Amino acid sequence: MNTLRHARSFLFVPGNRPDRFAKALSSGADATIIDLEDAVPASDKDTARDEVAAWLRTQAVLDAVVVRVNAVGTPWFADDLRLVAEARCHVMLPKSETPEDIATVASRLVPDRAVVPLIETAAGVLAADRICAAANVARPALGNIDLANDLGVSPTDPAALSHARQHLVLAAAAARTAGPIDGVTPQFDDPDQVHADAVHAKSLGYTAKLCVHPRQIPPILRAFTPDEREVAWARQVLTAAAHDGGATALNGEMLDRPVYERAQAILRTVHDTHGEATDE
Repeated sequence: MNTLRHARSFLFVPGNRPDRFAKALSSGADATIIDLEDAVPASDKDTARDEVAAWLRTQAVLDAVVVRVNAVGTPWFADDLRLVAEARCHVMLPKSETPEDIATVASRLVPDRAVVPLIETAAGVLAADRICAAANVARPALGNIDLANDLGVSPTDPAALSHARQHLVLAAAAARTAGPIDGVTPQFDDPDQVHADAVHAKSLGYTAKLCVHPRQIPPILRAFTPDEREVAWARQVLTAAAHDGGATALNGEMLDRPVYERAQAILRTVHDTHGEATDE
């Protein structure tokens, strides 16, 4: 589950395109989401599920693979759930709206596999605190396109979904899950827009982002990885803390426990993504 908790980029790949599965795994994304829901038309659902099952049986390690099943209540959910139970993989549950939805999925998973609830309706946002607190939830994800449709707003307007984004951050923090995953940027050929969206999400407390094309991976990773200035600041703070042991000052900034914890979090992120020492 650690891979899922620390991943910064999640790349979708259609479940009816098995020729792309291996490419997605080697794309540089931290995790791959094999999609049985929106990317697959109803007429191809059963065939896609069979193809995904066959491919998963050939994989020795599935820590970085997530299968997005169809939503609870759809004609395909029961068979999708049977697939992920047999494959022993992580699950993304679309249209997550209640903790009971999560429990239905979690009850079929082995202990080291997790659920990523995709919050993409108004009901899901309002229940996010209870959803995040449910057993086996690694971290929530925001389905910004569907949520915008549900609310009747533009998915590309940062202000329109601001409350929902912040609510998801609070729900994840209160439940002590990993930081939430931001939704997709539809413009896959505009790296500057992808990076700007990721930076905005990070400023709100998000720690990862969904992506729909491999071109989106580098700007996402850059946004969610501490830069040299942040790392240098964190090391200076922890060095000052080690010498003083209490509240002190550094370059005109008052340092106390919350600041030390922020510095530790920055270096922990570096360690999780690069394996470097954290100086904690």
